Amino acid sequence: MVKKSSAFVLGPIDQIQSKILSEIRTLNIYLPPGYNSNDTTRYPIIYLLDGSADEDFIHIAGLVQFLNFPWVNVLPESILVGIATVDRRRDFTFPTTIEKDKKAYPTTGKSKAFIDFIEFELQPFIEKKYKATASRTIIGQSLGGLLATEILFKKPELFSTYFIVSPSLWWDNESLLRIKSKVISQEFTRPVGLYIAVGNEEKVMQADTRKLVSILRASPKKNITTYFEYFPKEDHGTILHNAVYKGFQLMKKKK
Repeated sequence: MVKKSSAFVLGPIDQIQSKILSEIRTLNIYLPPGYNSNDTTRYPIIYLLDGSADEDFIHIAGLVQFLNFPWVNVLPESILVGIATVDRRRDFTFPTTIEKDKKAYPTTGKSKAFIDFIEFELQPFIEKKYKATASRTIIGQSLGGLLATEILFKKPELFSTYFIVSPSLWWDNESLLRIKSKVISQEFTRPVGLYIAVGNEEKVMQADTRKLVSILRASPKKNITTYFEYFPKEDHGTILHNAVYKGFQLMKKKK
């Protein structure tokens, strides 16, 4: 006899009304087993771009769960916040001077508003509702990697760890790589961990990713730890899962 079935729930789904973006944003949340809002335990927060259920949330949540098993012990128990996508070309790109891209993607160029949303609305919302430590990680691939790099260069204080995978640094003729990065300025002294990866992809993407690594490693600053990996057997569509796994392994080694 078939017993009554029930839904398998991975975690809560939150919604936040953003005044900055003038829209409601959906957040997929993974909480560690045993999470209890009434005890004193606090958890690092991992923010995932492209965090819709049909994008990267489910398989990254699986990695987070696996890596904090006691017998694996790579990652401390953490809260994962998947930021569901609305218009990634709008949210993840800054204005471009390339006319053909303006015409092909007319909504692009609003990353400043999205970064403001993260800083002034999303992070305060999460840290008020959930028991968070000061540790914040961001994971972004492709255009998400472009956004993560923009945050790193312009507002590095927003996160303590950056996973930048196959970043679309070709955007606007690589202009982001030519700006004066705040993260390598003498004024910025907070510790930052960087994991950067690229696969066997378009040559421009490989070259730009290596330029990014060179810029960061050229800095004599000791508060920046940069790891870089090339995945010759992975392409743009397959790299993220393996890269995030390896990245967390390396970040544990750093500690």
